[in-house]
Amino acid sequence: MIQIQHISFSYGKKTVLSDVSFQAEAGQCVAILGNNGAGKSTLITCLNRIRQPGTGQVLIDGRPVRRMSRRELAQNVAYVAQKNEMSQITVFDCVLLGRRPYMKWGVSREDVRLCQAMLERVGMETFQLRNLDEMSGGELQKVMLARALVQEPKVLLLDEPTSSLDPKNQYEMMALVREVAREKRITVLVVIHDLNLAMRFCDRFFFLKNGAGYCYGDSQVVTGDVIRQVYGIQGKTAVIDGKNVVIIG
Repeated sequence: MIQIQHISFSYGKKTVLSDVSFQAEAGQCVAILGNNGAGKSTLITCLNRIRQPGTGQVLIDGRPVRRMSRRELAQNVAYVAQKNEMSQITVFDCVLLGRRPYMKWGVSREDVRLCQAMLERVGMETFQLRNLDEMSGGELQKVMLARALVQEPKVLLLDEPTSSLDPKNQYEMMALVREVAREKRITVLVVIHDLNLAMRFCDRFFFLKNGAGYCYGDSQVVTGDVIRQVYGIQGKTAVIDGKNVVIIG
């Protein structure tokens, strides 16, 4: 479980987040939603100490994140950024870096096995010896997801993980994230713009508006009124072929 309690953050005099609070259970996938500039990416980087909140705290299974050592933090929280630097490191070595929080004397057979299994799971097993700077944006996102998952975190933070992917790969990645979250009891917080992807694969929905929490809950909170208030556009929800969808316009 992750608990976000009264988080506020400012860039100088500009307040970006104001008194943000919610919690999510193990195995849940939570969509962080809102328009550009609402504070979504800032929020998730406050949860893993990339940014230090001005007020409030984050608890994982009751333990304050701010009191964790770097190793403990890496064993509890994994993060996939929206943009990742490309280098000449191989795909396999990049994923292997996700095992560093658990290494003591070197790489174990279990570390290698976990990395190979996860690369298979994200469909990148044939790219193991290729360098990251030879990857497309979508391929790189899959590699970074694999690296985050081999950390075996309790909380997985994803910042627009589908932004570089075509529709088929968007659905495959989000389906994989949901599957692993439930299987491993990982709490996933995902910043995402596509409301229909969120509705299809997420359990809870946290809407930010002007840096403050607007509403939070299951799919019933995704309404035409909320869409209008948060995004400033007309929208409604419907059920098509048994699936909840959002229709804009």
